[in-house]
Amino acid sequence: QVQLVESGGGLVQPGGSLRLSCTVSGFIMRLYWMNWYRQAPGNERELVATIGTDGEASYLDSVKGRFTISRNNAKNTMHLQMVNLKPEDTAVYYCHLDGPNYWGQGTQVTVSS
Repeated sequence: QVQLVESGGGLVQPGGSLRLSCTVSGFIMRLYWMNWYRQAPGNERELVATIGTDGEASYLDSVKGRFTISRNNAKNTMHLQMVNLKPEDTAVYYCHLDGPNYWGQGTQVTVSS
Protein backbone atom coordinates (compact mmCIF):
# COMPACT_ATOMS: atom_id res chain seq x y z
CA GLN A 1 0.00 0.00 0.00
CA VAL A 2 1.42 3.36 -1.05
CA GLN A 3 1.39 6.07 1.60
CA LEU A 4 2.62 9.64 1.58
CA VAL A 5 2.67 11.22 5.02
CA GLU A 6 3.41 14.91 5.55
CA SER A 7 4.63 16.41 8.79
CA GLY A 8 6.14 19.62 10.09
CA GLY A 9 3.27 22.04 9.65
CA GLY A 10 2.12 24.42 12.35
CA LEU A 11 1.58 27.99 13.42
CA VAL A 12 4.42 30.43 12.87
CA GLN A 13 4.77 34.19 12.98
CA PRO A 14 5.50 36.19 9.83
CA GLY A 15 9.19 35.97 9.05
CA GLY A 16 9.45 32.59 10.71
CA SER A 17 10.52 29.23 9.30
CA LEU A 18 9.15 25.73 8.99
CA ARG A 19 10.45 22.52 7.46
CA LEU A 20 7.90 20.18 5.96
CA SER A 21 8.65 16.51 5.45
CA CYS A 22 7.02 13.87 3.29
CA THR A 23 7.70 10.21 3.97
CA VAL A 24 6.84 7.74 1.22
CA SER A 25 6.20 4.07 1.92
CA GLY A 26 5.21 1.20 -0.33
CA PHE A 27 6.80 2.82 -3.38
CA ILE A 28 10.23 3.59 -4.80
CA MET A 29 10.08 7.35 -5.05
CA ARG A 30 13.51 7.79 -6.68
CA LEU A 31 12.02 6.92 -10.06
CA TYR A 32 9.66 9.86 -10.12
CA TRP A 33 9.44 13.60 -9.92
CA MET A 34 7.86 14.87 -6.73
CA ASN A 35 5.92 18.00 -5.88
CA TRP A 36 4.65 20.16 -3.06
CA TYR A 37 1.25 21.72 -3.61
CA ARG A 38 -0.76 23.99 -1.36
CA GLN A 39 -4.37 25.01 -1.08
CA ALA A 40 -5.69 27.98 0.83
CA PRO A 41 -9.39 28.31 1.75
CA GLY A 42 -11.40 29.40 -1.27
CA ASN A 43 -8.46 28.94 -3.62
CA GLU A 44 -7.50 26.27 -6.09
CA ARG A 45 -4.65 23.93 -5.28
CA GLU A 46 -1.40 25.36 -6.65
CA LEU A 47 1.98 23.86 -7.39
CA VAL A 48 4.60 25.30 -5.04
CA ALA A 49 7.75 23.36 -5.88
CA THR A 50 8.90 20.45 -8.02
CA ILE A 51 11.99 18.28 -7.79
CA GLY A 52 13.19 15.95 -10.51
CA THR A 53 14.84 12.57 -10.15
CA ASP A 54 18.26 14.22 -10.42
CA GLY A 55 17.42 16.93 -7.90
CA GLU A 56 16.57 19.67 -10.39
CA ALA A 57 14.10 22.03 -8.73
CA SER A 58 11.61 24.65 -9.80
CA TYR A 59 9.39 26.97 -7.78
CA LEU A 60 6.28 29.09 -7.83
CA ASP A 61 7.43 32.67 -8.40
CA SER A 62 6.06 33.91 -5.09
CA VAL A 63 8.19 31.46 -3.07
CA LYS A 64 11.46 31.70 -5.01
CA GLY A 65 14.33 32.55 -2.71
CA ARG A 66 12.33 31.58 0.38
CA PHE A 67 11.46 27.89 -0.14
CA THR A 68 13.85 25.05 -0.88
CA ILE A 69 12.73 21.60 -1.97
CA SER A 70 14.95 18.58 -1.45
CA ARG A 71 14.75 14.81 -1.56
CA ASN A 72 16.55 11.86 0.01
CA ASN A 73 15.91 8.84 -2.17
CA ALA A 74 17.73 6.51 0.20
CA LYS A 75 15.28 7.41 2.97
CA ASN A 76 12.26 7.83 0.69
CA THR A 77 11.70 11.33 2.01
CA MET A 78 11.17 14.79 0.59
CA HIS A 79 11.37 18.11 2.35
CA LEU A 80 10.33 21.72 1.91
CA GLN A 81 12.36 24.24 3.86
CA MET A 82 10.41 27.47 4.18
CA VAL A 83 11.93 30.70 5.50
CA ASN A 84 10.69 34.26 5.76
CA LEU A 85 7.13 32.99 5.80
CA LYS A 86 4.32 35.38 4.96
CA PRO A 87 0.62 35.32 5.86
CA GLU A 88 -0.18 34.54 2.24
CA ASP A 89 1.73 31.26 2.61
CA THR A 90 -1.04 30.02 4.90
CA ALA A 91 -2.51 26.87 3.37
CA VAL A 92 -2.69 23.13 3.59
CA TYR A 93 0.49 21.74 2.02
CA TYR A 94 0.37 18.45 0.14
CA CYS A 95 3.07 16.05 -0.94
CA HIS A 96 2.54 14.61 -4.42
CA LEU A 97 4.27 11.78 -6.25
CA ASP A 98 4.20 12.51 -9.96
CA GLY A 99 3.48 9.85 -12.55
CA PRO A 100 1.52 7.49 -10.33
CA ASN A 101 -0.33 10.57 -9.00
CA TYR A 102 -0.29 9.76 -5.30
CA TRP A 103 -1.15 12.39 -2.68
CA GLY A 104 -0.56 12.81 1.00
CA GLN A 105 -3.25 13.90 3.42
CA GLY A 106 -1.82 17.39 3.84
CA THR A 107 -0.35 19.41 6.68
CA GLN A 108 -1.61 22.80 7.78
CA VAL A 109 0.73 25.79 7.71
CA THR A 110 -0.56 28.96 9.33
CA VAL A 111 1.44 32.18 9.26
CA SER A 112 -0.02 34.73 11.64
CA SER A 113 0.98 37.11 14.38
